[in-house]
Amino acid sequence: MKPQLTICLALAFSTVAWARNVDLSTVPKRNTVQLTIYNSEDLTLVRETRTVTFKKGANPLQFSWANTLIDPTSVELKFLTNAEKLDVLDTTFPHDKPQMLYWNVQSELDGEATIQITYFTSGITWKADYVAIADKDEQRMNLESFVRVFNNSGEEYEDAQVRLVVGTINLVEKIAQLARIPAKDVDKLGELVKGELRQRAFKDSVELAGRPGGMGGGGAYGAAARKAKEVIKEGLSEYFIYTIEGTETIPNQWSKRLRSFDAAAAPFKVQYRYRPREYGEQLVRMYLLTNDKESKLGTTPLPDGIVRVFRDNGRDGLSFLAAQSLKYIAIGDKIEVNLGVDPNVIFELIKLRAERDNIWLQVNGADVFRQVGGGVEIDVNSSVVGWDDHEVYTQRIRNYTPKAIEMEIRRTFAGHVVFRSELNPVLHDFQTVQFSRTVEPAKKADLLFEIVRHQGRNAKQNNVTLEKAEIRP
Repeated sequence: MKPQLTICLALAFSTVAWARNVDLSTVPKRNTVQLTIYNSEDLTLVRETRTVTFKKGANPLQFSWANTLIDPTSVELKFLTNAEKLDVLDTTFPHDKPQMLYWNVQSELDGEATIQITYFTSGITWKADYVAIADKDEQRMNLESFVRVFNNSGEEYEDAQVRLVVGTINLVEKIAQLARIPAKDVDKLGELVKGELRQRAFKDSVELAGRPGGMGGGGAYGAAARKAKEVIKEGLSEYFIYTIEGTETIPNQWSKRLRSFDAAAAPFKVQYRYRPREYGEQLVRMYLLTNDKESKLGTTPLPDGIVRVFRDNGRDGLSFLAAQSLKYIAIGDKIEVNLGVDPNVIFELIKLRAERDNIWLQVNGADVFRQVGGGVEIDVNSSVVGWDDHEVYTQRIRNYTPKAIEMEIRRTFAGHVVFRSELNPVLHDFQTVQFSRTVEPAKKADLLFEIVRHQGRNAKQNNVTLEKAEIRP
């Protein structure tokens, strides 16, 4: 039978002879449709409801998925109202209609009932993007978040509620639990069995985030659709589900941009960083914003996406500063945007002097060590087996901006090293020293430190030790 709806996915009554008691003029439309999109696995759980008029006796229902990416093995029918008077007797896949199935429903009532059809489809994906606009004084910013949904599933979804899975569901562990096997044996399962368990594991996970009354009873989302868009959080251990408030029509072969949240006048700070492991051998300028309530955020983690940063130039215009990929930002973590090198801040590392002392010799091949100091000759038959290298540096910072700037510097030293300074450093890790300094506008600062490297047999460990000491220029 030709689909009665304008979309590829159709629900209709069969015209075969044994369905003569069905009124063919009542082709039910969707009451609601909900999409739960999981990017990590190219899985989308579709849940739709329709109101169907049943008559006593056998009622055949036809379901077609022609020209779509729907997985026919995942299609399920459920009765949300009058379930005690309705029963699916059998499900038939006609051999001459490979993209269609029939449900034979036995009814004890003459009247309406709400049915729910769920299935998995692929080809629907989403990605997030952010727009940040800083004020001209660089103290507060407006941060807007958007989600763009891409539909290449072969089906158009009208007035759909959209839910987005943020994070990763550990499907391997859940499949292993369902199959009652160790997780290491999941790959040994047949593809068909593994696929069915994968879908079941995903469905079980997202069911935990079901909104009470969201799809039940055939209720519409009319009231929600009239409200302003906002994201509702639902935390599920290692992942979250965003629900985009209201409904949207997601046409096939189209993408649609949906607003997820808007944080106005969120406080942030500017920091200059030197971190060679992360940013290379350059001083970079950063915008730092925390995903917490104080920053008018913090209700949910933020998904991966692209952030585009602008600044109010004070002349009724915006200056573009940077575009950067953001990784998943957990609640409480920082949003860090690298704006690149600031030509108004000059950063140099200058070696002031170097010397060597605490030299130890091995004489005539014997395990005898003696320290060699000033005026002591080194025997030609001896070899140097240990010494200390001393290097004194200054990190010179010239601030040509009209504002004081905050500096954070990290330096990594391999080997057995002593770091001496009055900079109040801390250890970021066992080989990395971190310290901070504020440089006033139009001023120069020299940050002095000494590195003592224990070499040869003087080296006893592989880490950095901090010592407070006054360093001469």
